[in-house]
Amino acid sequence: MKRRTLLAAPALLPALMAAPGASAQEAWPTRPVTFLVPWAPGGSNDIVARLFSPPLDSRTGQTFLVENRPGGGGSVGMGAAMRARPDGQTIFVSSASNHVFYPLISGDLGYDVREAFRGMAMWVDVPNVIAVNPALPVHNVQELIAYIRTQPGGMSFGSSGVGSSNHLAGELFRMRTGLDMTHVPYRGGGPVLTDLISGTIQLGFMNLPTVIPPAEAGRVRIIAVCTGQRVSLRPDLPTVAEGGVPDYAVRSWTGIFAPRATPEPIVQRMSSLSKEILETPAMRARLADLGSEPIWMDAAATDNFVREEYERWAPVVRAAGVKIE
Repeated sequence: MKRRTLLAAPALLPALMAAPGASAQEAWPTRPVTFLVPWAPGGSNDIVARLFSPPLDSRTGQTFLVENRPGGGGSVGMGAAMRARPDGQTIFVSSASNHVFYPLISGDLGYDVREAFRGMAMWVDVPNVIAVNPALPVHNVQELIAYIRTQPGGMSFGSSGVGSSNHLAGELFRMRTGLDMTHVPYRGGGPVLTDLISGTIQLGFMNLPTVIPPAEAGRVRIIAVCTGQRVSLRPDLPTVAEGGVPDYAVRSWTGIFAPRATPEPIVQRMSSLSKEILETPAMRARLADLGSEPIWMDAAATDNFVREEYERWAPVVRAAGVKIE
């Protein structure tokens, strides 16, 4: 028996040598994980990432920390996420703004976002809205259009940054209405909200989760959603199209991505955890409070979705003439 065991030992060596790596992936995470958010605190991506952190902490026994890296329409944080080690310790919390719109208008980032990252999961659909300072004498889209037409030089609108979904929402509004409007880019939804409340700017295209708390407190006024249909969680809000702007619809979303070389077991583990958390009543209720809807997709579906978004928006961006000079 001893001799047979010794003879068999060399055959067992490859399996024994492979085991530590395999078990390490299965045990992921073994240390704190960073959610890298490419926008300033207070925006929808930041809010959603912070919602996911506690349930992930409890399920994995590790801490999920949110790190904000704003700037360059999300490209600063996106570049940092792309350069991160593909070990699952840095997860990119991305959106239509920096994952689709900014690359389309920037011309050349030096890399193809679709190839640099792999999807881990799609989390939520995030409606865009038109919000105004409550001192502005407008309560719907038609009143806003009429007001802007009376202003010498038109009107400025704020967004979370050049190439963001909110920027594109504003540009599409300008195109469809023929209004004279000037874009004022910020480094995230939080700073836009601050200036909108203070009256530094009077009009903003923003994500609904960012705006709901101050809107409920009467500090800003939401006049329409930018989605193709009314949002089921806030059916009282009319769409921009209902306000008389035809062929108008812009949506945003929040999903998670990792460097392309990240091992499959880690990707699938994070995907499964995301689905599990999104299906809990507590998370669904919290997202409903924010006006967002869960739209979980697995890793492969997330990659396909991003490619479809590129194909859908490329001609719109070209028609709008939006580009970074």
